[in-house]
Amino acid sequence: VQLQASGGGSVQPGGSLRLSCAAYGSIGSNSIMAWHRQAPGKQREFVASVTVSGSAVYADSVKGRFTISRENAKNTVYLEMNSLKPEDTAVYYCYMRNTWGQGTQVTVSS
Repeated sequence: VQLQASGGGSVQPGGSLRLSCAAYGSIGSNSIMAWHRQAPGKQREFVASVTVSGSAVYADSVKGRFTISRENAKNTVYLEMNSLKPEDTAVYYCYMRNTWGQGTQVTVSS
């Protein structure tokens, strides 16, 4: 599997961003897709995951602000991020079948 993430950038607090991650290769029929993030000086942490049927799980820190979804026909997972806070600043990685994407930087700053 290869994962290609995109959509990061810089926004002010309260702003929004949408991340995308496309999967290529041997996807499998029931693979969970997920997003993790790593802030400077911190360990990588779980953000959200979604099953093929659309069942989602979120970290407490992003509940109510982030929405994960997937488009199975395109083997793509999305992360809609709203009400962004400075503490959301991190490199965001998509994850699927023990494979990490290359990461995309999200910076929230005034």
